[in-house]
Order: sequence, then structure tokens, then C-alpha cells
Amino acid sequence: MRQEFQARPAFDEALALLPLDEPFAPFALPVSGQPRVSVIIPIHGKLAHTLACLRSLARHGARTAFEVIVVDDASPDDSAATLARIAGLRLLRNATNLGFVGSCNAGAAVATGEFLLFLNNDTQVTPGWLDALLQCFADHPDCGIAGSKLVYPDGRLQEAGALVFADGSCWTTGRFEPRQAATFRWRREVDYVSGAALLIRREVFRQVGGFDLRYAPAYYEDVDLAFAVRRLGLRVYYEPASTVIHCEGISAGTDPDRGMKRHQRLNQLTFVDKWATELAAQPPVGTAVERAIRWRQRGLVLVVDAMTPEPARDSGSLRLCAILGLLDGQGWGTVFLPDDGRASPAEIDALGALGCEVLCRPAVADLPHWLRRHGHELHAVILCRHTVAGQYIAAVRRHAPQARLIFDTVDLHFLREGRAAEVGGSAAMARQAEAARRSELALIEQSDVSLVVSPHERDLLAQLLPRARVELLSNIHTVQACRRGHHERRDLVFIGGYGHPPNSDALRWIATEILPKLRELSPEITVHVLGDMPDTARRELAVPGMELHGRVTELTPWLDACLASIAPLRFGAGVKGKINMAMSHGVPVIATPVAVEGMQLGDGRDVLVASDATGFVEAVLRLQRDEALWRQLSAGGQDNVRKHFSPEAADATLRRVLD
Repeated sequence: MRQEFQARPAFDEALALLPLDEPFAPFALPVSGQPRVSVIIPIHGKLAHTLACLRSLARHGARTAFEVIVVDDASPDDSAATLARIAGLRLLRNATNLGFVGSCNAGAAVATGEFLLFLNNDTQVTPGWLDALLQCFADHPDCGIAGSKLVYPDGRLQEAGALVFADGSCWTTGRFEPRQAATFRWRREVDYVSGAALLIRREVFRQVGGFDLRYAPAYYEDVDLAFAVRRLGLRVYYEPASTVIHCEGISAGTDPDRGMKRHQRLNQLTFVDKWATELAAQPPVGTAVERAIRWRQRGLVLVVDAMTPEPARDSGSLRLCAILGLLDGQGWGTVFLPDDGRASPAEIDALGALGCEVLCRPAVADLPHWLRRHGHELHAVILCRHTVAGQYIAAVRRHAPQARLIFDTVDLHFLREGRAAEVGGSAAMARQAEAARRSELALIEQSDVSLVVSPHERDLLAQLLPRARVELLSNIHTVQACRRGHHERRDLVFIGGYGHPPNSDALRWIATEILPKLRELSPEITVHVLGDMPDTARRELAVPGMELHGRVTELTPWLDACLASIAPLRFGAGVKGKINMAMSHGVPVIATPVAVEGMQLGDGRDVLVASDATGFVEAVLRLQRDEALWRQLSAGGQDNVRKHFSPEAADATLRRVLD
């Protein structure tokens, strides 16, 4: 009620709405001889809104080819005559008024695209709207229908997917909420999506018989279509990355007792009669909306890490995002909370595409406050890194005693810090490593399950804590195609940010010893460094042959061009993502014994191992001269990733831990 009566502008300027009073002048829509998508727009008058909708399609377009079909359902105005002057538009005219259901079916009958996109004429699309819906189908092979985020012209959210309760009543989630709220920015399975912006494969639409004519002229046809698609074993998804502005009520009004809107109550009875068996499995009337939204999920898993993962930043982020994707694929609901409270809009959307809701400031103050309200809903809690787990393990046990508590070590910090102390000869670092050891071992004893990334760490913990349950969940990589052969490659690549101590030590070693020795024998060779780099480090590492590119959004261009990846790490722990990443692209790796620890790699079989600067130089020269060796290492590295670091291996571990 407060939201409804709040003073607010009629239009949100950020939406860049096209005006309705713009004088008509002929324009053109995109045309394709082989459209992938057929956009079907049924109309009955309201020419000004139809023109604004079509202008938005012309303005924003899509990366994929599409056609636009307008079905004029016996409009009482001059819509047909005006629309006939728009180039590229396919115009159908119904001889008699068929209503929304009949007009959509008529448009579908003449469509040629692989997909059908049903779009109301009182909508305006925004950049990327159609590509995002198609991406939902690409990411989810079981997707039968994908629907857009609908917003009002004043900027408030209108619909973020919709619910159906056991009595056939419906609820559009998020109505009147802020459209950018993180709560509504995660992709998820829903009961249905509004026919105002709905994407479905043409073959699936044909298979279910189109919109059921029992619901003519309109209302409940989109709900019925979702249930019919679900009967085929497919799912209906809400896609938050697709935003469509919808002037709700322009087409049919809002009074449930007058005009078109009166069919809503009548058609609910028809729907209940048709789907009585399926409705028995829907949430009972009165179920809290928060619970109903997650009704189809197996349970809720909370994940907490120090900060929001960003795959381009570090290996741990890449692994965590892969874990969230796997949990979504298994049917679990996930929520992620960054301990620092920060998440950028891009990071929220990236996790949202993995089906994960982000809990960040200002909406969520901190974890204890959230746990007090929602702890009873949790099936499991994953606390990443001992610095995070140490803070919150007691709060999780107190507020979510039923939840399985999983400690993700990411890597054993005490092992890495102890080795750093040995390399640096630092007593202070040795004391710090011992403190970390006591902390991590205590957390492992208190947790139901602990995750490690390497067999070496699992075996070490089996000796130290034989009664603890420790599972191996290593880095997760999909093998990519190796697109260039030996003769097309040159130079070396180092992947990793300077802020990680093993990386900064390795880069100084490259700059002071390895690269100078190498350039004596191969003067043109360059080491390309990919990762965050502060200005002070740039000055320190400014040596001939070292190019510092900083963090890059895409590693592929360098991994396609370089002869090898080097990992001269003198201390560290866990499994090295820089090695996995290079090998997944078929790039041979030269690394120290510490760097390949726990990765099931063999020197000369799928990696070259070097212990000193001279060894690195000799290994590079071997790869330059020996194409057969290069091909062997390229293939062997990819096989290693498939066997030990695949999504399938991680998926199996997560099922053991959570089922």
C-alpha cells in the first residue's frame, strides 16, 4: 500500500522510453531470409503503442536474426493502413476478431523462425532483451519457455516470473519493487511467465497444440502453456537479463469485472478443471511468497566467501562460480554472501545467470542478521577460507542447526604460509603459519565436511585428523579446442595477479633470473603477464622482454598465441588454476615441483618440471625445437584436465556431500 500511494514520476528517464505522440514517418525493421526468431505481436487498436513497440525493436535489434509479425485482430482504427508502410514488417489481418489467443496462434502458423517470441503491443524492448532470452535456452537444455523481466514505465518492477497456487490462483512476484533489487536479478525456474514477453521453440509450441482455445479470447493461456510445456519434461525460466517495459492494462484494462479482464476469473475455473492433478503439487494457498518462489528447488544452500567471485580475477573465483553453476544444475537453490558486503551490478548479474541470489549491502547488513531470519530455511552452508569460517561457524550452528556445515578450505593456508616462511627465512611468517594451522585444523574438526583441492592436502589431513570427513573438490575446467599448432606460436605467458604472494615471488624470479638467462639464448622471446598489477610492481618488473597486460577479460587470445605457460612458483598450496587454465587450452606448461603438486602430472608426459632458472631456460628451448614434444604435452595436459578437473568430477563430489 505504501508503494502504491507513494509519489513518483510517471516515467523513469533511465529507461529511455520512446514517446507515444511521435508523428508517424515510415521506418524499417530488420529483415532476414532465415530468421532464428519470429516476433509475434497481436494488436487490436492502440496504434500509438504498437508504433512505439516497433520503433523500439528497430532501435535495439538483436545479435540474432529475427522477423516481426504483427497480427491485426480487426482493429477499429487505421492500424493496418499505417503499419503497411513499415518496411520489413509482416502484417496479418484477421477477418474477424479472434482475441489474443487466436491471434497468437495465427501468427505462429505463418512464422518461420526456430523460436517464437510473443510480445504485447503495449511493450517497449531494451538493449539485449532478445539475446538474453536465447542465452537462457543455450545455458539450460531443458528450457521450454523463457520470459523477460517486466517493468512499468515509471521504473518499478512489474513481474519477475509468476507463481501458481494449488487453487489455480496466480501471483506475479516482485510487483512494485525496485527493478534493480538483487532479489530479482537471478535466473530461476518459475511456474509461468507472462505472455507479454515469452520465448518458446516453434516445434514445442506446435507439439503442445499452441495456446489452448478454451481460454479465448484471453487470460490463463500463458499459465496453461507453461503447464503443457512442463508436461513434456521441460522447464519455464525467468530471465532477469532481459528487460521489457510493459504498460500493463493498456490492452485489456485492469477492472476484473469489465471488458476483457472479466475472462480472468472464468478461465481460472477452466484451468483448475484441466490441471487438477498437477495443481495438487503446487504450493498451498497462503504459502509465503519467499517459500513459494523456491518451491521447485531441492533445498537452499548458503555460500559465504571473503568477496564476490570474479572469474577474471583469480582461480578461486573461477572454481566457486563453477560450483554455483553445478549446484544450480543439481536443483539446489543458492544464495551467496560476500563477507565484505560488496557486489557490483555486473557481479550480481553474473551470479544471477548461475541461478544464485546475491546478499549484499544495503539490502543485507551482515551474515548474522540474515541467519537469524533465514537460518531455518537452509539445507547446507558452505564457508570458504578459514578467515571466513572462523568468524561464522558458531553463528551457523546456532541459527541453522539442521544445515550441513561445509568448510571449503580453497587451499590449506597454513601449508602455503609455512612454505613461504621457509623460502623467506622469516620467523614471523613461521609463527603466522602455525596460527593458521591451529585455526584450520580446528575448523575442519568442527565441520561436517571439509573440501580440499588436491590429493596431497587430502592425504595430509588424513594423517593429522583421521576422523574428519574430507572430500576432494578441485579446480573445475572445461577443455577448450587447441586452435593453433606449434609453428604458429611464440612467447610465454604467466597467469596470476601480483597480490597473491606466490605470484609476486614468481614474477620477481622471472624478471631477475629466468628471463635474462633466456633472452641470452632467445633474444626475441617475451613473457606476457596477465593479472592485476599495482604501479609499484610495474616499475619493479620493468625489464626487457616482460609485458605487463594487467587483468584481461579473456585469456584465449594469449593462450592461442603463446608457445607455453610458465609457473615458477617457489611456494604455495592447493592446485594451481594457472596450470589448469593453460592445459585446458592445449598450452604446454613448464612449472616447479611445488606448482604441480597434487595435480597427477608427470614430467615429460604432460608437463615439464624445472627447479631452477637454468631448468626453465632449457625447457623453453626444448619446446621451441621439438614439435613432437610440444604436441605430446598439449594433448597430455588436456587429458589430465578431463580426467581430474572436469565439471563431472566436481559434480559427483557435490552430490556425495549434499545428497
